[in-house]
Amino acid sequence: MRIHYKIYFTLLVCLLIQTTKGLAQASTDLWVMDVEGKGGKIKLLTATAKPLTNRPEYDNQPSFINDSELIFSAADAKGNNDLILYSFRTQKFTNLTQTPDRSEFSPSLTECGSYFSAIVVEPDGTQRLWLYPIAGEAPELLYDDIFPVGYYDFYDGKAALFVLGEPNSLVYVRGKGMVDTLDTDIGRTVRKRPTTPEISYLDRKKSQETSQGKAFGIATVNLKTGVKKEYGYAIPGSQDFIWLDKNHLLMAKGNEVFTKHIQESDWHSLGKIESSSHQGISRLAYSPDLNKIILVLNRK
Repeated sequence: MRIHYKIYFTLLVCLLIQTTKGLAQASTDLWVMDVEGKGGKIKLLTATAKPLTNRPEYDNQPSFINDSELIFSAADAKGNNDLILYSFRTQKFTNLTQTPDRSEFSPSLTECGSYFSAIVVEPDGTQRLWLYPIAGEAPELLYDDIFPVGYYDFYDGKAALFVLGEPNSLVYVRGKGMVDTLDTDIGRTVRKRPTTPEISYLDRKKSQETSQGKAFGIATVNLKTGVKKEYGYAIPGSQDFIWLDKNHLLMAKGNEVFTKHIQESDWHSLGKIESSSHQGISRLAYSPDLNKIILVLNRK
């Protein structure tokens, strides 16, 4: 597979995000749950957990964009994905896109607040990173020849991208004609570590066998210095993590949610979601302003 690199000037807009790839889609719903405390003192109020969406199609990849709104990717009956906005203030859902010829995944609000970004599966199947102006103008392609992109996040207005291949690679766009390969054989989570210049990801080259299966390493690369750090291992069998703050990670396995400090090796259970209709948390989103966590659960 050949990967081309070319930088669009629109990359220079300030951005911030997370993302993913849309191939075979499971039947998933978003659940919402209240929390108390912050960071290492966070507590899940599991009795408050309830479905936010409840339908057989794919509702996934949630991202909080402010203190009252959430965006996510949702499939229609034909399997086409659009971006949806949910307001906790009005309790209403609104389509941000309605594009029958393409699907949008992994949305987020840019750092400057003028755009949404998303991975777009284009009519010919190409997966690239796009910007959607909030003002409603036509979307803008960030990189015309970096593809297929699966996941991403941003630091300093420049993208760190999970590029699918054999193996998958993590690249960082430093400027026009300057694209660095940071690592290879990485997992699907790519996230900036809060208040640092570090991009975090799962390092599949570093793993350990446990009684529960193989666990992959959690690593970061400092985008200023190039220094790589390791922060222990992910939960065996789980691929997705988020940061609660600079020092605390959140993951899930089954219907149980776990946290750990980056200097600790063990994950600690925060509680379990009881449900007769849903099983298996994958992605998570956290709002310290709303004191809520969004969980993506598979329908049984």
